[in-house]
Amino acid sequence: MHRRLLGAAGLALAAGLLVPAARADSDHDRARAALVAGEVLPLAEVLQRVARQHPGHVLEVELEREDGRWVYELKLLQGDGGVLKLEADARDGTVLRRRSESGGRR
Repeated sequence: MHRRLLGAAGLALAAGLLVPAARADSDHDRARAALVAGEVLPLAEVLQRVARQHPGHVLEVELEREDGRWVYELKLLQGDGGVLKLEADARDGTVLRRRSESGGRR
């Protein structure tokens, strides 16, 4: 299950990189610098931590800077066909917010 999760995350990231080059370089550079500086965990590690309580197939991943901290935004397709959106603290993988695609909180 984890291999499928990580493989899907890789595809999602690859698809997400198809943006204008100037923006991709600056976003990529900031994310890489945060990883090297130890400000964020590698995506694979965050996905493993999240999957323990929120299993599903990764549809989309974004790394954003929000209110002074790095946050992984994840979209997961769950076994029942529902879509779950999560925000996880990129430093430790703690889920900060979760909601279903319909907007209802869980």
